[in-house]
Amino acid sequence: MSLSAEPSIKRVMALYSVMRSIKTDITKCLSPGPISQHVQLIHTNRLLLTADKALLVKLRKTTGYSFTSCKKALEKFNNDVKQAELWLHEQAQKEGWTKAVRLEGRRAQEGLIGQLMGEKAAVMVEVNCETDFVARNEKFQKLVGDVASAAMAHQRSRAVSHGDYVKSMLSAEDLSALRMSDGSTIADQLALAIGRLGENIAVRRAVLLGVPVEWHVGSYIHGAVPGQAGVSMGRYGALVVLQGGQGDVETTGRKLGQHIVGEAPLSLGDKDDVPCGDSETRLLPQSFLSDPSKTVSQYLTEQGARVLDFVRFQCGEGSSNVDQ
Repeated sequence: MSLSAEPSIKRVMALYSVMRSIKTDITKCLSPGPISQHVQLIHTNRLLLTADKALLVKLRKTTGYSFTSCKKALEKFNNDVKQAELWLHEQAQKEGWTKAVRLEGRRAQEGLIGQLMGEKAAVMVEVNCETDFVARNEKFQKLVGDVASAAMAHQRSRAVSHGDYVKSMLSAEDLSALRMSDGSTIADQLALAIGRLGENIAVRRAVLLGVPVEWHVGSYIHGAVPGQAGVSMGRYGALVVLQGGQGDVETTGRKLGQHIVGEAPLSLGDKDDVPCGDSETRLLPQSFLSDPSKTVSQYLTEQGARVLDFVRFQCGEGSSNVDQ
C-alpha cells in the first residue's frame, strides 16, 4: 500500500466511528423508556389543553369579557380562574376610568328608572346611558339595581325616627359617593360598566322616602323591563305618599302612580280647587286617569285616602348633556 493511501484510510475509519455514534444515539431514542415518557408528555399536554379550553369558556361566560382578554388572563395567572377574574375586573375598571374621561359630556338621555320598596321606605333612582340598546343590557340593568340597593342601604343607615316623614333628594355627586355591599363606590361601578359596555353611563339623581307606620308609599313603573329581583325598572316612575285608605291600599297607590306618570302634575293642589281642564297641572283637581268622570280628589275621597306627597321621574328629562 502506498503512502498516499494512508489519509484515505484514516478518513474512512473516522467516518465509521461517527456512524457508530449516531447509531447508538438512535437506539437510545428508540428504547421503550423514552418512548413511554414521550407519549406520556404528549398525553399530558393534551389534557392541559382541554382544561385550558374549559376554563376559558367558564371565565368568559362568568365575566362577559372577550375571548382574547380571558385567554390572556388565564395565561398570566397559570389557569387560576379567581386571580384571572380579579385581574380582568381591574383592567376593565382602569379602561373604564380612561373611557369615562373621554366620553364625559356625550349625550346620555337613555337609560332606566329603578324603584326599590322597603319596610315603610322607598327609593327611586335614574341611571343614564347613550342608547336604548345598552339600557336593555343585563349588565346595565344590574348596575341600576345595585345603585337602588346602595341608595336603600343609605336610607336605612340614617338614624330617623319611625314617626317622621323623611324625603331626601340625592344628586349625581351624592350617589357616586355611596358605597356598595362589596366596599366599592358607585363611581367605581360606573367606571367598570363604561369599560365593559363602551358608552357614557352616569347616575343622575335619586329620591329616598321614609314614612311613619300609619302612612303608605305607592309606586308605579311604566315601560317596565325584567330587571333584578325586587327592583322595578322602566322609562317612567312615580312614588306616592298616602295616608289612610280602605281596602287594597297597594292598588290605590299604583293607580295614583299611573295617573302621575301619565298626567305629569307639577304640584299637589287642594281638594277644593276648581279644575282648569286639560291644562291643569295640580294633581288633586285633575281628571282621574283611570276614571275621567271624577277628579283625583273625588277618587281619594271614595277610597278614604289622602295624598301627602309625590315624586315623578322621566328618564332623560331636562338633561343638559350635549354631544361633544
